[in-house]
Amino acid sequence: MLVERGLQVMNVEAVGEAYAIASNYLRKAGAMPDNLVTNERLLGIIVEMFRRGEFNRLRLANKAIARYEAETLIE
Repeated sequence: MLVERGLQVMNVEAVGEAYAIASNYLRKAGAMPDNLVTNERLLGIIVEMFRRGEFNRLRLANKAIARYEAETLIE
């Protein structure tokens, strides 16, 4: 499904699938709480990368995982 946001069209499936992959990994790794609440920080990372031109769901998930873990270590 394509959703228009302002002047930009977003492929919701790619973002959703990338989020599902990344959040599943991070929950199993213990880096994220195991609940059904959407992690806004992880979703924001994925959406930001998507808007910058990354459309591959696996690459989005892997880069988001790396960035989320890196930012978590810094905090």
